[in-house]
Amino acid sequence: MASGLARFCQKLKRRKPLEEATMETLLQRCLSTLDLTMLGVGAMVGSGLYVLTGTVAKEISGPAVIVSFGVAAVVSLMAALCYAEFGARVPRTGSAYLFTYVSMGELWAFLIGWDLVLEYLIGGAAVARAWSGYLDAMFNHRIRNFTEAHVGVWQVPFLAGYPDFLAAGILLLVSIFVSCGARISSWLNHTLSAINMTVILFTIILGFILARPQNWGKQEGGFAPFGFSGILAGTATCFYAFVGFDVIAASSEEARNPKRAVPVAITVSLGLAASAYILVSTVLTLMVPWHHLAPDSALADAFYERGYGWAGYIVAIGSICSMNTVLLGILFSLPRIIYAMATDGLFFQAFAYVHPRTQVPVVGIMVFGALTAFVALLLDLEALVQFLSIGTLLAYTFVAISVIVLRFQKAPASSPTSPESSVPAAKEYNSFSDHIELVGTEQGPAPEPGQLRPALRPYLGCLDRCCPGTAVAWAIGVLVVSGAILACTLTIGNSVLKLPHWGSVLLLLLSGGMFLLSLIVLGAYQQQRQQDIFQIPMVPLIPAVSIFLNICLMLKLSILTWLRFFIWLVIGLTVYFGYGMRHSKENQRELPGLTITRYVVYPSGSSLEETVQAVQPPSQAPAQESGHLEQPSSP
Repeated sequence: MASGLARFCQKLKRRKPLEEATMETLLQRCLSTLDLTMLGVGAMVGSGLYVLTGTVAKEISGPAVIVSFGVAAVVSLMAALCYAEFGARVPRTGSAYLFTYVSMGELWAFLIGWDLVLEYLIGGAAVARAWSGYLDAMFNHRIRNFTEAHVGVWQVPFLAGYPDFLAAGILLLVSIFVSCGARISSWLNHTLSAINMTVILFTIILGFILARPQNWGKQEGGFAPFGFSGILAGTATCFYAFVGFDVIAASSEEARNPKRAVPVAITVSLGLAASAYILVSTVLTLMVPWHHLAPDSALADAFYERGYGWAGYIVAIGSICSMNTVLLGILFSLPRIIYAMATDGLFFQAFAYVHPRTQVPVVGIMVFGALTAFVALLLDLEALVQFLSIGTLLAYTFVAISVIVLRFQKAPASSPTSPESSVPAAKEYNSFSDHIELVGTEQGPAPEPGQLRPALRPYLGCLDRCCPGTAVAWAIGVLVVSGAILACTLTIGNSVLKLPHWGSVLLLLLSGGMFLLSLIVLGAYQQQRQQDIFQIPMVPLIPAVSIFLNICLMLKLSILTWLRFFIWLVIGLTVYFGYGMRHSKENQRELPGLTITRYVVYPSGSSLEETVQAVQPPSQAPAQESGHLEQPSSP
């Protein structure tokens, strides 16, 4: 029984080989760096610019919303850099799901993939409801009144007061455009994003012309009327304005040059989004006193108040276009997550179908587009937004952990043999400089990743005596646990846990000390260094800070949100143990066959003789005689 339990646990921890994750794709590589950048800008500069800006300025931060957006952009940059490294190193669709699969194992990967499905599903429905509400407001709520008069009003918890047919219709329409192929989606996104950015530029220029610096004066409450606490609270809210750059990582499989395009697109799009949010917040609070803003339509109402009603209509057009780009990004990414899980065998195989002409996962697009439309038709916007936050933050946390894990792992010694191939691959090196290089192995630096740095061995000999990777694994575990305890103490120690003052101080010292100690231990070990692929600087510090901040924000969510999320995870675990675990491609993979490595030996002498040897693992038969190769017998 113990051996059976061990085998079961081993299945849960199996990882997708990194070299398999970079194999050739069935999707069309047609997206340029500009395409990915505009896709990220469209996903981030959406409804938040026209709705969130006014809400945070009036109710949370005042004019200091500018600082809140700046800090939130820096926090988001830490998570974005983690996505950039993985997107360049593993240029396959799947985003955080695939990143977790190659670094932490199958079970965690499935849970993150399932979490991403929730994030995109709820996000698409929430934006569609916001789009519908904004368009309805432009027509004096005639659409809502018509629906309530002919369909009726519902009084059911968690459901909307009336079915939103407009929101469901726009989702189905966008799904049809996405199913036409990546080029059509990219063209539509370019067009809508160009209109949106033009409107934003118009808003900034006219806003600075109408600016009144006295609106930041003491007579209006000053620049930061809610103080430092208001700036921090605003930062937590503004963080969600930058959710969307992961769509670039999810689309990396369709990029022409993902090693360069993904990091550039993520950083540029995040910079453009941060600039737009900061500049629009500046002109908004300079045009109208912050306490006079209308939270739901702050920009349009600000122009109306200053006597420029025609500018309000231009802003309304920009807001509609921006929400459409967000919907396009969500419905572009969601089917690709499902496609990645289906091709790995963890989800139903029908969703792995790629249309031969459009080269997109058309089944996933239509099924989940219809499902998102159904959710938008029935559920209330407020309940949808609460779900969105926890899914995003959890995905960011696991990607940051995966960056640390993979950075200290050694590259695989050999590529796994495919199940269809029964003949071991052989490769020959004839270059003099490569005369002792083994095919299937990577000549790494000394020391290899995961080993203690030579300069520290005289001082940290106790760590050097550990099995390779053991100290690193323990340090990563301690880092995450201590970071979670530290975040709990700082965020809910007094309000929820009711800790006494001495208990809070003790936990802060212990958890903070263990957090720093784990960083020091990880810093003592060698990391992977690759010159041709983007890598995050200051690892493990930047991913560790990202993990800590994500946990702090997750702890700010309500208990009801966590309860709903755990119910969703239970449903996902049922799918995994009922279907995914048995159909997993890694579970069905045959044991790797004998890999023969050929190398050329140049003995010291006047003449050069070629000697070819078959190198076998220690567990197999001894090496055969030099000078020839024999076909290995099947075990």
